[in-house]
Amino acid sequence: MLDLRRNNLSELEAGSFNALWSMKILLLSSNYIRTIHLKAFESLGFLEKLDVSRNLMHKLSHDFSNDLVSLKELRVSFNQLEQLGFKSLQYLENLEKLDLSHNQVSFIERGTFRGLSKLRHLFLQANKLEVIHDGFFFMLQNLEILNLARNNLSVIEVDAFTSLHSVTLLVLSGNQLNHLKFKTFLNIQTLSTHLQVSKNPWICDCDLQRVFGKIMSVRHLHVDDYENLTCSSPLQLAGSSLISVDTQLCVAETATVLVITITVLVTVIAAIVMAERNRKKNQEKNWNESEGPFDSQEK
Repeated sequence: MLDLRRNNLSELEAGSFNALWSMKILLLSSNYIRTIHLKAFESLGFLEKLDVSRNLMHKLSHDFSNDLVSLKELRVSFNQLEQLGFKSLQYLENLEKLDLSHNQVSFIERGTFRGLSKLRHLFLQANKLEVIHDGFFFMLQNLEILNLARNNLSVIEVDAFTSLHSVTLLVLSGNQLNHLKFKTFLNIQTLSTHLQVSKNPWICDCDLQRVFGKIMSVRHLHVDDYENLTCSSPLQLAGSSLISVDTQLCVAETATVLVITITVLVTVIAAIVMAERNRKKNQEKNWNESEGPFDSQEK
């Protein structure tokens, strides 16, 4: 192990660790590193843990992972990363834990996590992500923990989590979500998954209540903080918990919709019946009028 924490380092030159080919742990946190040059990690083919957290990096270069083929744990938290390119992590095929939390990441290129088939823990909390697209976590079939708390998420596409076959904890709290689609979570096919979704600006209506009702009716899905979900709107419910929203109102709403539907249906049927009666009357009238001349001719 090499511990270089708090050493005022500002960059890593090529070949910085050439004589340390057997090293397994490298700690570089709490420095001032802005740049990691090409081949800085050359010869570190046996490195298993790398900590570059609490530095000043704005990006990971496309060749960042080239020589880190044995890495199992990577910590890049508390930097200033703004985006992730799909090549920067492509050789980390043995990585099990990735911490990218507390950065400024607003964009992650499709395919960025494609090669991380052994990844079990992914920490992306406290970034600036706004949308989770379909296929975002493609190939992460062994992922167990996914933390997306405290981003700016307002949209999660329906198939965003479809490939997560092992996830046991999915954290979405502290975002900008106001509604969810049931199918988004129904597509998570696991033995047991715990969801955390509090501290979002929920629009509390009967539809949202029904969505959460469906989610919690699925045996393998568990909403850990359902009792802590707070309404942001409508205004009369702001600050109230979703669980306190009167279920009777939703029943009444459903009943009202049913009454309106039945009323419309009855009206339509009545109109059809009246139209049919009028048609028959007109038909009989026309028939009588057409028979009149023949009766006269016979007399």
